[in-house]
Amino acid sequence: MKKAIFFDPYLETIGGGERYVFTLVESLLVKGWSVDVLWNRPFEEIKEKVALRFKLDIGKVNFVAPSSNIIGRWRQQQKYDLAFWLSDGSVPFLFAKKNILHFQVPFHGVSGKSGVNPVKTKKINHVVCNSKFTKSFIDNEFGVNSEVVYPPVDVEAIKPGKKENIILCVGRFSQLLQAKRQDVLIDTFKIMIDKGLFGWRLILAGATDIGGKEYFEALKQRAIGYPIELIENADFQEICQLYAQAKLFWYAAGFEIDETKQPEKTEHFGITSVEAMAAGVVPLVLGKGGPKEVIKQGENGFVWQTKEELINLTYKLIHSPSLLKELSEKVIKSSKDYSKEKFCQAFEKLI
Repeated sequence: MKKAIFFDPYLETIGGGERYVFTLVESLLVKGWSVDVLWNRPFEEIKEKVALRFKLDIGKVNFVAPSSNIIGRWRQQQKYDLAFWLSDGSVPFLFAKKNILHFQVPFHGVSGKSGVNPVKTKKINHVVCNSKFTKSFIDNEFGVNSEVVYPPVDVEAIKPGKKENIILCVGRFSQLLQAKRQDVLIDTFKIMIDKGLFGWRLILAGATDIGGKEYFEALKQRAIGYPIELIENADFQEICQLYAQAKLFWYAAGFEIDETKQPEKTEHFGITSVEAMAAGVVPLVLGKGGPKEVIKQGENGFVWQTKEELINLTYKLIHSPSLLKELSEKVIKSSKDYSKEKFCQAFEKLI
């Protein structure tokens, strides 16, 4: 039986990086691998959250404590056929038969080429990034030629339904490293309502578990008096129902950020945009970071830079049902490029 060991320093967040890691974990378990995950705290809650939020079965995963020194790590890892490491901006020593280092964040200015890092990267078989945007920074910072494997999206589980006049945003309510800027969307929608938009609702859904509770409450106050609904900590089935009903998808992560200087504060890929597309929801996303690779202007949605552009593009779709219908059909097709199946196939070639 082949054995793999995984490390993710952000397990308690259960975000996009964890979907990436545990989708690969699940695929290896299905193939009969034994999979260990390094973690030194209670893990049953992690398994439950992964199952609830991502519909992934990782029940057979073993959680093991990491070694505290280099000799212990060597002894621990050398018995594995594969080591998969999600980086926090550092480069680890990896000692498995095959080693993969994954970057979710476009780290820069972290002295990536200094010290023993060049020695460490020589022991790594594949450096993998979640987008070309992330790759451009990682390659420059660490002096590597990384490969892009886009995140897995459960597009097969998301279906279009009876559409309503709903503009939807799905993203964590947080003002930490990567703020989704729901405040910008609320303010933009309020402008449209004040100028006469009638019969449309804005729904904002997302988790508040990581630094988002106060921000969520502030957004609720900001939305009072307008047809705006905020949904906290919805599970995957609830989110799928929202995708099924919505016509338009708004996203503002990275608003007012210079992506060349602070790339970590933009969206590095944009999973929820692709999820929305799978349900035929036409995306209008901020044109920074990874989403520019997914959304082709006028072909499968639109990108924007200012509130005025977002308003004008939204009206363009609202006032042209035929264009909205045409793009709704196209985005469903585009979403298939990011399926779990294609993700697993890509890693199967690497492993």
